[in-house]
Amino acid sequence: MDQQLISLVNKLQDVFASIGVSNNIDLPQITVIGSQSSGKSSVLENIVGRDFLPRGTGIVTRRPLVLQLINRPATSKPAQPNGDKADGEKAEDAMAKVQLNENNPDEWGEFLHLPGQKFHDFHKIRDEIVRDTEKMTGKNAGISPNPINLRIFSPNVLTLTLVDLPGLTKVPVGDQPRDIEKQIRDMLMRFISKPNAIILAVTAANTDLANSDGLKLAREVDPEGTRTIGVLTKVDLMDQGTDVVDILAGRVIPLRLGYVPVVNRGQRDIDQSKSIASALDNERKFFEGHPSYAGKAQYCGTPWLARKLNIILMHHIRNTLPDIKARINQQLAKYQAELTSLGGPMGETNPGSLVLSTITEFCSEFRSAIDGNTNDLSLNELSGGARISFVFHELYNNGVKSIDPFDQVKDGDIRTILYNSSGSTPSLFVGTTAFEVIVKQQIRRLEEPSLRCCALVYDELIRILGHLLSKTQTFKRYPELKDRFNLVVINFFKSCMQPTNKLVTDMVSMQACYVNTTHPDFIGGHRAMALVTDRMNANKPPEKPVDPKKLPPNALNNGKDLDADFKKDEPSFFNSFFSKDKQPKKKVATMEAPPPVIKPVASLSEREAMETDVIKLLIQSYYSVVKREMIDMVPKAITYNLVNFAKENLQRELLEHLYKPDVLEELLKESPDVVARRRECVKMVGALNSAEAIVAAV
Repeated sequence: MDQQLISLVNKLQDVFASIGVSNNIDLPQITVIGSQSSGKSSVLENIVGRDFLPRGTGIVTRRPLVLQLINRPATSKPAQPNGDKADGEKAEDAMAKVQLNENNPDEWGEFLHLPGQKFHDFHKIRDEIVRDTEKMTGKNAGISPNPINLRIFSPNVLTLTLVDLPGLTKVPVGDQPRDIEKQIRDMLMRFISKPNAIILAVTAANTDLANSDGLKLAREVDPEGTRTIGVLTKVDLMDQGTDVVDILAGRVIPLRLGYVPVVNRGQRDIDQSKSIASALDNERKFFEGHPSYAGKAQYCGTPWLARKLNIILMHHIRNTLPDIKARINQQLAKYQAELTSLGGPMGETNPGSLVLSTITEFCSEFRSAIDGNTNDLSLNELSGGARISFVFHELYNNGVKSIDPFDQVKDGDIRTILYNSSGSTPSLFVGTTAFEVIVKQQIRRLEEPSLRCCALVYDELIRILGHLLSKTQTFKRYPELKDRFNLVVINFFKSCMQPTNKLVTDMVSMQACYVNTTHPDFIGGHRAMALVTDRMNANKPPEKPVDPKKLPPNALNNGKDLDADFKKDEPSFFNSFFSKDKQPKKKVATMEAPPPVIKPVASLSEREAMETDVIKLLIQSYYSVVKREMIDMVPKAITYNLVNFAKENLQRELLEHLYKPDVLEELLKESPDVVARRRECVKMVGALNSAEAIVAAV
């Protein structure tokens, strides 16, 4: 049963690797990391019992190698271990008796990218690894995250799955990329950061363990050391009198899964073609004869490492299998739903019904977005119709209220208009003509923010359109349909803008053409005059009291000074329109011609100040009335002519332009990206169905 678990994961790996599409199923696997000189390749070859990995200087492993070891009984009958031993012990004994025949029919390798082809010669396996690596990465020492999947069938291995990753390096050599260290580190992190990955950190025992690149990288993703197992190589090369007992006991850098010391072949042994069987025998003798390891020799060496990895992997698979099943079902449902939205495996659709349903769905979502009835309401920002409401009640409201009718009209301007509006006969009372002239000028200023409000609402409708086009799967599938939708809707909005702008402009013109001074909210002339008079009287200094014992002037002439009208020098009606530096009056009665330009140069007289204040009070009161009416009516006009009109007539417009037999075929041309995505979804659905069947059998 336990061997079936590893075989199950192997099948799952093959299923997903064969489709060439990345998947989100985190499968349990043992990832092998270490520096270039740590002895990773030798550890793996000792576990397999064969020379099959590329050798050389620099980066030899440039792609991940998914190594699936599958134990199978030998068809021939070599010398078998004693029948009373356990299965695991049989396999361990068999590993120490590796067949010397390079073309043993009971041992072969298979590559996933070469289905049906068996490699009995392990040197050819090495050549194929090199060839496929160079095919993918070239010969300039580049690396690639795309793995090579290799199966090795042998009676001399334990069923096990290992992922051999490129060795860590720091300095580029030869024509290696300058950022080779970062490239390798990123690749390793992509594999070992997965929660279901067991990390096999290989470290040379004759170096300081604290400087181990493999352990340092493993601690970044597994700080507690719960899924990291350490392998100590080159134990035989340590200084005389030193050992790794403290490390094995967990007193240096503790790991939950512990450490296993091994002895590999040296470079001289490899150059002299020393067999792995002989190397394994020497390893066993070293640990049994070393005083520090003799008592625990059965827990040292490659055979124990292979068995320990086998046990760890089986327990790990058993613990993660329920989660794997759930993830497979979740991914299967996701890809099936996406494939359905793409028209199924063959992408077959009925053009007429598809366009009709798309138009209906789009118009329904458009109305829902404006009315706020959509299901995907944002929690962090305003969207849809709420943004249009914001334009009406915040932007337009505040924009109109901020217009000051007197920021462009000064008191002197009002005085001049008062005189000009009186014509040739000076008015006895405050003239209403000046009030109307000024207030109409200011009402015209409301046209710009009102038209700006129309433009902002139009922009919000375009925003809603873009959101609906981007989120609908049908438009991703058919770019031509999306473009035509976009064009038709935008043109429809533009056609609605013309009557909307005209209505808003007419509303401003209506306000300007007729000044309704009987409006109930308007202050009125009498009340304005009374308010200004009261304010001016309040600001006057109090008069001195008259002494009744003293005779007032002119009292002897019945209160009249017969020469008074000629003696006093009163200011003229147009006194403020003459320059202060007037020429002294001549005694001879003369009259000069008026100057070409008569402008006010003096401050306002008391009467002019009073009349100006009255006009300003009237303008301010009436302008407030007009602003309130515009703030109320302009949003209604825009909603009626643009927003509601679009909601009610957009579907008819789309049907008129798009639901035509002669354009349906043109509209439903799929984009190459959609076709490629459908192929990926078909592959993933097939792979996930196979994976579901595999895990269902357990």
